Amino acid sequence: MTGGTAGAAPRPPARVGGRQLLRGHHGTLAALLDANTFRHLDRLGVAAGQRCWEVGAGGATVPAWLARRTGPAGHVLATDTDLTFLQEADGLAFEIARHDIGADPAPPGAFDLVHARLVLEHVPGRDAALATMVRALRPEGWLLVESGDPRLQPLACPDEAGSAEELANRLRNACWALQSRRTDLGYGRTLPRRLRSAGLTEIGAEASFPLAGPAAARLQRTMVERARDRLTATGMATTEEIDQHLADIDAGRLDLTAFPVVSAWGRKGADNP
Repeated sequence: MTGGTAGAAPRPPARVGGRQLLRGHHGTLAALLDANTFRHLDRLGVAAGQRCWEVGAGGATVPAWLARRTGPAGHVLATDTDLTFLQEADGLAFEIARHDIGADPAPPGAFDLVHARLVLEHVPGRDAALATMVRALRPEGWLLVESGDPRLQPLACPDEAGSAEELANRLRNACWALQSRRTDLGYGRTLPRRLRSAGLTEIGAEASFPLAGPAAARLQRTMVERARDRLTATGMATTEEIDQHLADIDAGRLDLTAFPVVSAWGRKGADNP
C-alpha cells in the first residue's frame, strides 16, 4: 500500500546528481549534529593552543569550529579520503590532508583531541582505526567518537498514524537493510566498551536524535534518493512508492526523525605513552 492522500499520482521529482546529493547530505548532517558535537567538544575543554585531529571530516563545519577555538597558537588537522568538500570551504584556518583511517598510520605528532563523527561504523577495519586514533593522543588527551546506531530506533515515523507513515517506515527500514551490507548499524552502543578496552579512562556516552524537524525530513529525502536505484532493483520498493513518499515529505505530511547518534568520550592516561 502506498502512502499519501487520494487523487492524482504525484509528479515524479527531478532527479539530483549523486555529487549534489552528497553535498546536501553533508549540510543536512551538520544542521542535525553540529550543535551536539560542539557541546561535547566544549565540555572536553578544547582551548587555545591545542592540537586537534578531525578524522573523516567530510565537510568543514567541525574543523572550522575547532580552529576558532584553538586559535592561531593551535593547530587543527582535518583528514578524509575525499577532500572535495573540505577544499570548497572558504578561508580555511586548518590543515587538510588525504588520509584513510582504516589503512594509514596516524599523522605525526601527538594531539590533545581526536574526534571522528559517523566514520568508524563505515570502516571495515574499525578496531584498527580506533587504535590508530588512541595512539595519536598525547597523554591526558581526549578522544570523542560519535557513531550512528539506527538499531536503537530504526523508524522514520515512530508515530505511525497512517499509510504515509507506514510507507516512510518501510522505506527507511529498506534503506537500513541496504546499508547494513557495509555499515555496522549497532556500532554506536559499543563505543563505551571499546574505548575502555583501548585503555582510556573517564569514559562517558550519550545517545540523541531529533524527533522531528526540517533537517530530519531532508535527511530522509536524501537517504531515499541516494538508495532509489538499489531499492527498485532489489524489489524493496517501486518507483511509484518512492515518488509518493517524496511527495509526502515535500507536502509536510510527515513528522520524520533522524537516526540516533551515540557520542562517547574517553581520556588517555598520563602514564600512557
